[in-house]
Amino acid sequence: MRIEDVYVWDINAKWLGITPYQLMENAGAGVARTIEERFGKGLRIAVFSGTGNNGGDGFVAARHLSFENDVTVFLVGDEAKIRSEEARHNWGILKGTEFVKIKVLKDSAYIKSLDLSGYDVIMDALLGAGTKGEPREPVRSAIEKINEYAGKAKIVSVDLPSGYPSEVHVKADFAVTFQWDKEEYEGFERVIVKIGYPRELYHLVGPGDAKFALRKKGQHKGQNGRLLVIGGSSSYYGAPYLASRGASYLVDLVYLAMPAEPAKRISDPDLILRPFSGENFSKEHLDDLLELTEKVDAVVIGPGIGLAEETKEFVREFVRRCEKPMVIDADGLKAIAEDLGVLEGRTFVLTPHAGEFSVLFGVKPPGGLVERARLVQEKAREIGGVVLLKGAYDIISDGKTWKYNRTGNRGMTTGGTGDVLAGLVGALLALGNSPLRSASVGAFLNGLAGDMVKEELGENFTALELAKRIPKAVKWVEEF
Repeated sequence: MRIEDVYVWDINAKWLGITPYQLMENAGAGVARTIEERFGKGLRIAVFSGTGNNGGDGFVAARHLSFENDVTVFLVGDEAKIRSEEARHNWGILKGTEFVKIKVLKDSAYIKSLDLSGYDVIMDALLGAGTKGEPREPVRSAIEKINEYAGKAKIVSVDLPSGYPSEVHVKADFAVTFQWDKEEYEGFERVIVKIGYPRELYHLVGPGDAKFALRKKGQHKGQNGRLLVIGGSSSYYGAPYLASRGASYLVDLVYLAMPAEPAKRISDPDLILRPFSGENFSKEHLDDLLELTEKVDAVVIGPGIGLAEETKEFVREFVRRCEKPMVIDADGLKAIAEDLGVLEGRTFVLTPHAGEFSVLFGVKPPGGLVERARLVQEKAREIGGVVLLKGAYDIISDGKTWKYNRTGNRGMTTGGTGDVLAGLVGALLALGNSPLRSASVGAFLNGLAGDMVKEELGENFTALELAKRIPKAVKWVEEF
């Protein structure tokens, strides 16, 4: 797991009802327990806490340790700058106790003159994993002071040695890190303690995933994603429009390529319409569309594209030759089902419902969540891409891991909601997300928007109503 996953899991845990207070309490208690298991009780312990959540974990650990040890807490920085509600709460508890000594150190000169020679254990809860670059004063002086006692007292860091991976970091005997080891950590001993995350969080898609996926990259037009949607036929014009409309709320530019006949029915100033001669796509359009892909970051192909033989040939050839990440949806799936070899070496997400999944892979998805997930994972591994199986719970896999999404409701059986989903997944790919994250977060946002429509209108709504709620769903994620 990576450091970013910690933030995602914390947000998703909150969504499940596990509060940041609970996680901080469990983290601090785990640190205290580890210290007593390693070094016994009746110790003199100095706790150096910063003003962030790492410091909050230190406050909790100090409280737990104070029961059978002599504890002094050194707050490095201004108490008015203690950032989070839960860290402030735990600081307030410490200030109300008589048996934990507290010293506030705002001044580097005072830190430099500290004598820590009487302490058995020094706990470092100064900086967490989110800190970049070399530590600034007064934390830098606190790190240097702790390091003076390396080899004399036992030094224990909370989560990771403060200042790591810069040159100026605490020389800890070990760090107590939470729930699992992190890919980025090396060169120091780690003890892992559990803090109450349920197993659910390995697989559940939540607002934490969405928050990271929706980060904007630049200030100029086109820097935040350009998407090409290819779809429509003599019979269908709504599907590619819905995919484009859903995507248009997330990316800067959406090109909608359609046959000229159905394109006449589209008028939306937010989209860049590219009509192609005729009623259906065929191989004669291939070179021009491949040239158009050079302007974009990702492609959605398939909504409403139809099943004319010439169109299916066009889809297969386009997929075989397209260099950009793709979402293949609806009739596009039926076209490639005849030759899955066209996917080789491509970056893609397939978005089948149960019926399309059977057509693609010749096997019907089973009923149970885990059995269904294992089948999706196996098929994703076989084809070397991401499969998003739509259903009451959407299941997403890249062949290595699997996720499931539980936003959404029965109102979403209405036609067109899958087209909006394809557009959202394409938009997230265009923003530079991995196919697995794009598919997972696309499913989450689509379902969340559907839940918002249901709250307003009940279970009878259209896909366009759902698409219009995408900005509201994004706002909810950003504010969560």
